[in-house]
Amino acid sequence: MQTAAPTTPSGTPSVDLGPAAGLSCRECGERFPLGPIFACAHCFGPLEVAYDLPAGDPEQLRKRIESGPASIWRYAPLLPVPADVADKPNLNPGWTPLVKADNLARELGVTGGLYVKDDSGNPTHSFKDRVVAQALEAARAFGFTTLSCSSTGNLAGAVGAAAARAGLRSCVFIPHDLEQGKVVMAAVYGGDLVGIEGTYDDVNRFCSELIGDPLGEGWGFVNVNLRPYYAEGSKTLAYEICEQLGWRLPDQIVVPIASGSQLTKIDKGLRELIALGLVEDRPYKIFGAQAEGCSPVSAAFKAGHDVVRPQKPDTIAKSLAIGNPADGPYVLDIARRTGGAVEDVDDARIVDAIKLLARTEGIFAETAGGVTVGVTRKLIETGALDPALTTVVLNTGDGLKTLDAVAPTTGPTTTIRPSLDAFRDAGLAH
Repeated sequence: MQTAAPTTPSGTPSVDLGPAAGLSCRECGERFPLGPIFACAHCFGPLEVAYDLPAGDPEQLRKRIESGPASIWRYAPLLPVPADVADKPNLNPGWTPLVKADNLARELGVTGGLYVKDDSGNPTHSFKDRVVAQALEAARAFGFTTLSCSSTGNLAGAVGAAAARAGLRSCVFIPHDLEQGKVVMAAVYGGDLVGIEGTYDDVNRFCSELIGDPLGEGWGFVNVNLRPYYAEGSKTLAYEICEQLGWRLPDQIVVPIASGSQLTKIDKGLRELIALGLVEDRPYKIFGAQAEGCSPVSAAFKAGHDVVRPQKPDTIAKSLAIGNPADGPYVLDIARRTGGAVEDVDDARIVDAIKLLARTEGIFAETAGGVTVGVTRKLIETGALDPALTTVVLNTGDGLKTLDAVAPTTGPTTTIRPSLDAFRDAGLAH
């Protein structure tokens, strides 16, 4: 059961979501009013936010953005949020570092400039704070009292924290066998955390059933009935990367794939910046990165298929372990349209890549970051990615969340007695 949007005495919607003008079906183009709906009533295609974006002098818009807060709310004129969003109680995510990764570039043989967009510095240490912040504003606009989600871990923590800050109830659903660090981080915010026996896809199906039941009345599921608004948060990664590069597009960007939504919205964000005249219109390539143990989009890309066949996940990269990715077909379209690709790496290469990034740049990535770095290395080896072009690699979360992935092969270099002789004998005195 859906909760209706608030209305004025005349019965018209009173939703204030800034430049958001309505919802549009990605398949048939049908338009709908703003509301907590996520599928087209005519063709069942996914809905996304349509805008009346600001017109006028791009330089004035740049200045307006640059004078804004050091968070995603600097881009409020381009997002489905009210103009006063920065004044409301929220986690204010975003404006995370774009690290010029010269040491990693030397290791990989990149000469055109390599950057890591490090989103581990967000409030709950993953990019999910961006999308949840967007969903929270929609939940407020539609009068929801409970914030919820299906999650592979990071999203559960982000929802719990955002709800706590906003004074809402949270109830989130996760697979029962997640990494312990993510379970603790999701539970510590005091909301209800429910483990479901099964995979993420089982969790997601359950949440879809709950939305259609009276038990779910008043609940805003950030990645289901609020998904059109939630997904827009990923655009801010594109906005920040371009602004941090001096208002220019990267030549190549490597993005991890779970549902695929992040990659599709990064592309949308880049195209919006071009349309607004904020960056020069020139070619860019988008590459998708998956773990071999859950690589349905990569498999479809390599086979030349347009349909993504679901897989049963079996990988240490649990934050990417979505075997039936909703945006998979759109990822294929973008990779092909931009001249990019979708590639995967096995668990051993994921662990190696985590350690490589930590050793070269001091960034401890979670397994999803290991996937993007590992895939970047593989794309260079196969010649799919041009090392002479400016490349941005995403790290979407903190390695402290996935310690189990590296713990078996990481520990003290040596153990010695507390004496100088022992230190010298261990060969450490150099």
